[in-house]
Amino acid sequence: MDKEDIVEVLESIAVLLELKGENPFKIRAYASGARALETSGAAVADLIESGELAKTKGIGEALAKKIETLHREGSLPFYDDLKASVEPGLLEILEIPGLGAKKVKVLHRELGIDSIDALKSACEAGKVSALKGFGKKTEEKILSGIENRAAYAARHLLWELQDRVHSILAGLRKLEVVGQAEVAGSFRRLAETVGDLDFIVASETPEPVMEWFVQQPEVVEVTAHGTTKSSVRFAGGLQADLRVVPAAQFAFALHHFTGSKDHNVAMRQRALKAGLSLSEWGFEAKDDEAADLPEIRSEEALFAQLDLPFIPPELREGRGELEVERMPELVSVQDLRGVFHNHTTASDGRGTIAQMAAAAAAKGWEYLGLADHSKASYQANGLDEARVREQIKAVRAYNASEEAKLHVFAGIECDILADGQLDLADDVLAELDYVVASVHSGFTKDRAETTARIIRAIEHPATTMLGHPTGRLLLKREGYAVDLEAVIEAAIKNEVIIEINANPRRLDLDWRFWRRAAERGLLASINPDAHRGAHFDFVDAGIHVARKGWLTKDAVLNTRSLEEVTTWLAERKDRRQNLKEA
Repeated sequence: MDKEDIVEVLESIAVLLELKGENPFKIRAYASGARALETSGAAVADLIESGELAKTKGIGEALAKKIETLHREGSLPFYDDLKASVEPGLLEILEIPGLGAKKVKVLHRELGIDSIDALKSACEAGKVSALKGFGKKTEEKILSGIENRAAYAARHLLWELQDRVHSILAGLRKLEVVGQAEVAGSFRRLAETVGDLDFIVASETPEPVMEWFVQQPEVVEVTAHGTTKSSVRFAGGLQADLRVVPAAQFAFALHHFTGSKDHNVAMRQRALKAGLSLSEWGFEAKDDEAADLPEIRSEEALFAQLDLPFIPPELREGRGELEVERMPELVSVQDLRGVFHNHTTASDGRGTIAQMAAAAAAKGWEYLGLADHSKASYQANGLDEARVREQIKAVRAYNASEEAKLHVFAGIECDILADGQLDLADDVLAELDYVVASVHSGFTKDRAETTARIIRAIEHPATTMLGHPTGRLLLKREGYAVDLEAVIEAAIKNEVIIEINANPRRLDLDWRFWRRAAERGLLASINPDAHRGAHFDFVDAGIHVARKGWLTKDAVLNTRSLEEVTTWLAERKDRRQNLKEA
């Protein structure tokens, strides 16, 4: 196991021990050990080899041996036995947002709840709200969490399906009888979550294609096996459909099964106005005058037949894309020159300044912004004013060193406190190159209170960017209630960037808000929220959001050069400071 996996195991052990009512000191030992290992700048293998692991503050010899076993074997008998000793239903209940080990333990002890179904019944009967420390709001939140959990189970993160999709496509394209093969559906539209997968193949001999598809080793169930359509289910519940069509119909089928319902309705209406009927099988003339139709062998030709420019798959959502005479040149991952909102071992990251900079340089970027947590995020080892100043000095020293592989900006991810104030003193904030202001607590506040809180933070002269503006975690937690239109208006007015947090579980701000916001002047920054070098790849997911939101490179700050970004940050800082003094 690598460091990240081992930290997760240690954290899970702490939760399980708390659930079983074990000694608080024992629980704290595992939680502290996880934190110590997480914030260590060294690799686990290096700590073990040097003998420093057991000497690391917060770990000790006993825990070091367990970490060594996890690193070497990939498993730990103690952890396996501990999981086996806890009822599976309780582990599922822990997945409900807002229910930690303490509350689950109370539910189990007081009401005998040992499953999601039992929890739902108890909530509906009002038994949970009667417990000390719960109440009606908690009960309602639990029911909402159970309902969301059922909905989430039917969908999958696009990011986590990419390898499987590419593998299936590669397999299909290797078959001699296959002329073309593509993925369609919401995956091709770059939706943040996907219900199922749709594959379209052009072939005059469908039988061997179907046989290959249903016999993939990862298939756990074949739900349909026809001559031109088959459906399979993989472990985890993901369904995939395959349709095989003649080459002459391929472009039509690919278009039909890619577009959303609204896009396809708009396209059919457009075709009718041109005297044609459009379906997944092709065009049909509605009168004799239109009988001589050209052969359509590509989506480009299909759109051209209706006097439309080629509409990129990610824009086929039925949100006015047919009304545009010329498609914008959407931002691409190659346009990015650097990223902001990234963490180091100073807070909860897994890489040092030098390690993160090296990984960013390997992406070909010119600059890297580091924004560790501020002190209110104590669970993430947030920085107080003194440690912020130490981090600034460390960043400046790196930039001045021969080791520097790119320019590093010194920033902070500063908590937005309950009253909308920022978590650090103004004089410290003024020393930073930029400030990402984010909400990390108080998610249950009402819409008006949360909106006012965020707008107050946006109005602070030091705030450069708003981080993950709704706090959502896809397929895990809904965002907090907030008036995003008011927040966007405040950001535009105060020259504050709103980020596209590219972590595949966030993708926040949602793509649905970007087109109109960018037209009104809102500037974006595509930030990976990286906690280790490998997380820089998350920018691909952020680009998906930006493209679905119709963003061009001009609407994204970090497509600009180092010189341009440096100038923009400095000039904006001066303007905001002058406004404050005035």
